[in-house]
Amino acid sequence: MKRIATILLRNPLSLLGVVLVTLVVVLAVFADFIAPYPDHRGAVVDFVNFNKPPSADYIMGTDLVGRDLFSRIIYAFRISLLLGVVVLAIATPIGTVVGLLAGYVGGKVEFVLMRLTDVFLSIPPLVLAIAMMGVLEPTLMNAMLAVTAMWWPWYARLVYNIARSEREEGYVLASEVIGASVWHTAFREILPNCLPAVITKMTLDMGFVIIIASSLSFLGLGVQPPTPDLGSMVAEGAKYLPDSWWLTVFPGLAILIAVFGFNLVGDALREILGADQ
Repeated sequence: MKRIATILLRNPLSLLGVVLVTLVVVLAVFADFIAPYPDHRGAVVDFVNFNKPPSADYIMGTDLVGRDLFSRIIYAFRISLLLGVVVLAIATPIGTVVGLLAGYVGGKVEFVLMRLTDVFLSIPPLVLAIAMMGVLEPTLMNAMLAVTAMWWPWYARLVYNIARSEREEGYVLASEVIGASVWHTAFREILPNCLPAVITKMTLDMGFVIIIASSLSFLGLGVQPPTPDLGSMVAEGAKYLPDSWWLTVFPGLAILIAVFGFNLVGDALREILGADQ
């Protein structure tokens, strides 16, 4: 803990990242208590207060049907974090297992698994997600599946490179000499040495997942109204620039804060864990 505190205090940007991520998480988790107008996350209409600029009553203004923008951004943080956590919770184990087996077992297993990984890596991530969402119904669950399908190969490639370099190390050879199984050697001996890099990448990827999810919503392929989503809020507000600038600026700043925070925390974790990507 002392080393962590020293690193954070020595690097103000890392400390800023922790503050930003903590802020986003607290807002998302306690949205029901923090949001001044919690019912505005749904299909609420208030034409008396529609499209109002920032004021004392609505610190970030209101949207085109009178809903408080600040309240909707807070709930949008919850959707973005939920999407990121679920996607990484699925993609990380799949990619890790694929990369670990390919890197350690080698031979035909390595050839098949890594060629499959290369096929997915050859397709631009956003293009693959858009193609999947063009076939599937645009719901939150399908958005998660689309992003997950494009994310696991990066973990497979990362873990594969580490496992392949580790399989000739003395501790691996010693495990094989005493008769340990492939599963024991791969998951009990090699995997712990992959975890620092994997954990660091997960933190960095939270920001990228939020960007991809927001991009899908911006194109109308992600979370659908009236559910608040940062990407769809930016897309809707962009139609009314520059007059109703707050409709786009504040959701855009929310995306910036979340992505910037997770990137800074990822850099700090890389230094703390000594992960070399």
